[in-house]
Amino acid sequence: MPIHLILTCISLAVVLAVVLALVIYLLLIIIALRNASRNLYQLADGLVAIDKDTKPLEGKLGTINGALVQLLNGLLSVNAHLANIGKMLKLSP
Repeated sequence: MPIHLILTCISLAVVLAVVLALVIYLLLIIIALRNASRNLYQLADGLVAIDKDTKPLEGKLGTINGALVQLLNGLLSVNAHLANIGKMLKLSP
């Protein structure tokens, strides 16, 4: 068998192996992209659900914030009273 025929067969086998490897990798990439697409749709649906579920909070946040401001003012008043008591008892420097 002539050497050029052997080299041609080896070259064709190598080319076939490279093409086959590329086809496999491209198929795996296609599968990964489809899975990513499905996950992105699920994520988008979840974000829409979160947006829908948190809409009622908009009206209640003002009330909650007002109550927290009153609580803060009361705690600051208590803190001031405790600081004055500490000064009278010489507990603070």
